[in-house]
Amino acid sequence: MNIRKHIPNLITCLALVAGCIACLMAIEGRFLAALWAILAAAILDFLDGLSARWLQAYSATGKELDSLSDMVSFGVAPGMMVFDLLGDASYALSWEAVQRYVPFWAFIIPVFSALRLAKFNIDVRQSASFIGLPTPAHALFWASVSYALQPLVCANEVLFPVLLLSVPCTSLLLISEIPMFSLKVKSIAWKGNEMRYMLAVCSIGLVFFFHFRGIAVAVLLYVLLSVLTLKK
Repeated sequence: MNIRKHIPNLITCLALVAGCIACLMAIEGRFLAALWAILAAAILDFLDGLSARWLQAYSATGKELDSLSDMVSFGVAPGMMVFDLLGDASYALSWEAVQRYVPFWAFIIPVFSALRLAKFNIDVRQSASFIGLPTPAHALFWASVSYALQPLVCANEVLFPVLLLSVPCTSLLLISEIPMFSLKVKSIAWKGNEMRYMLAVCSIGLVFFFHFRGIAVAVLLYVLLSVLTLKK
């Protein structure tokens, strides 16, 4: 039995466990713990692809398993965080009959994440770069936003409509035709990796100064740099 070929799938399964933990933490309203779990899933998601390339352990099972894991970690988990956030924000409404239904708006996130993952699996154009926002980046954006706004959102009449509008807007980026540069590094050379290194340095600085709240800004910076790269 060749154990080496199963290592990427093992890492993917660990990412799935992290995603399940993130869902549980979201249900309990422990957004910092949920953010940590989604971040862990994102790191493991990067490592499973890296290990598959390094070990030459590609498989059809691994590809499907990766998508299923991503759906939980980067679709359901952030959706549940936003569900809880919108539940708190809905207290700003004067119509009590509507309050109970507003949080379900958050499930736009897992729906569009599923569409993104399905599209990615059959899109041959996305081998070297991405088209549309990757699900890990989208999940980290909403995990960061949820963590940042949790203490502020209750009965806040300004944040509530902003949240309602932002959910479909960012979700549409998942299935958009906007090219995004891949974060996969094939060499450590500066040439060809300029945007990746710039994003990495800026992201570290944002997290250092703004804690996990800076992750959301880093994701927006990633989108901006991708658009600027496209224009070049």
